[in-house]
Amino acid sequence: MEHLIELKDVYKIYQMGEETVHALDGVTMAVDPGEFVAIVGSSGSGKSTAMNIIGCLDVPTSGQYLLGGIDVSTMDDDQQAEIRNKMLGFIFQQYNLIPKLNVLENVELPLLYAGVSSAERRQRALASLERVGLAEKCKNLPSQLSGGQQQRVSIARALAGNPSVILADEPTGALDSRTGREVLAFLQKLNAEGDTVVLITHDNSIAVKAKRIVRLQDGKIIYDGDAHDPMAVVQPGEAGEEAPT
Repeated sequence: MEHLIELKDVYKIYQMGEETVHALDGVTMAVDPGEFVAIVGSSGSGKSTAMNIIGCLDVPTSGQYLLGGIDVSTMDDDQQAEIRNKMLGFIFQQYNLIPKLNVLENVELPLLYAGVSSAERRQRALASLERVGLAEKCKNLPSQLSGGQQQRVSIARALAGNPSVILADEPTGALDSRTGREVLAFLQKLNAEGDTVVLITHDNSIAVKAKRIVRLQDGKIIYDGDAHDPMAVVQPGEAGEEAPT
């Protein structure tokens, strides 16, 4: 089976004054169709850079990134935008809904940019809202919804384009803990229905809702495996010192 996402020896290097920062330092990883993967790390670990590259918002300094078997690591902005619209659905921490548009119009918006006809836009948007249990709120404005409902609208917007990958960037960051748990349970439900989910977070308690954890530190992968393995949530230095030999 072909990997859906594949990073091969990816480096992202920035020059900050006289300092050279290796935001990603030789990262190699793959995600297969139907996986639920959490990319985890503290601030400065490289997780946001990894998300930007996986999300076709940035390109590596060196190395290769394949999305659905297509090499996107050397694409220009227009080519990246095209593959982003076709293959990726984004869920953001702050929802990014347009206040003046109603729920249905917000979900339709990416389809409008993609050139989908009016009738098909409406049909797909309503089907997505049905999946997140908000079809009856289609005429409401975002301000008339709770935070959890707004995040579910943003999930519906991500689903409307029938993406190959749902990319969720700290999707519970703006929510209280109970509502956050509901949103995570919803991502688990989507994954159980066959959707591929990549979750970006700094929070171990959120990461363990995925099936697999990829932990970054200083731009390198320090763990890649089962989310329920105790080592998946152990921070470096916490595992205890090795006994002297």
